[in-house]
Amino acid sequence: MKICVYGASSRELNSIYYEKAEALGEVLAERGHTMVFGGGTSGLMGAAARGVHRKNGKMIGVAPKFFAEPGILFESCTEMVFTETMSERKKYMEDISDAFITLPGGIGTFEEFFETLTLKSLGRHGKAMAILDINGYYAELDSMIKHSVDLSFTPKEVCKLYQIFTDASELIYYIESYKDEIQELWKTKIF
Repeated sequence: MKICVYGASSRELNSIYYEKAEALGEVLAERGHTMVFGGGTSGLMGAAARGVHRKNGKMIGVAPKFFAEPGILFESCTEMVFTETMSERKKYMEDISDAFITLPGGIGTFEEFFETLTLKSLGRHGKAMAILDINGYYAELDSMIKHSVDLSFTPKEVCKLYQIFTDASELIYYIESYKDEIQELWKTKIF
């Protein structure tokens, strides 16, 4: 299974985030999955890639050509795909992936998660979406989504389109046992 991993590129995080991202990468490799990611060597993307690499797993890095500079991209990718733009990068990752994992991250990670969630709510895919909530990072985001549901800005069914986990093995089991289901919420709900 090709599993897309979104996550921070920051080099200045608490070590717990890097440790958990590396452990996730190890689990992905041990279970025989291919990690699809933004190709970066730093942050949680790089940490997950190091975990996959340590366990001799496969990974596909996807990056815009302007990232092809020394020290930016993870050099041990099984395959590296270059795109012209960030939008093309994201679309390629979405298209080739069978499931999505979101690690802690900043605005880029939020944007990737919300686009993937929006596409799922519109019935453009029915793939598993899981968040690895390290150190309570995503408690506020989950609360914000539920608040938007409470105020009728978001259909309550959206909360069923993703799951939050604190354990990487449980998260991978969820993805492995997930049955793709297309849900076109926009046909039954007014956004």
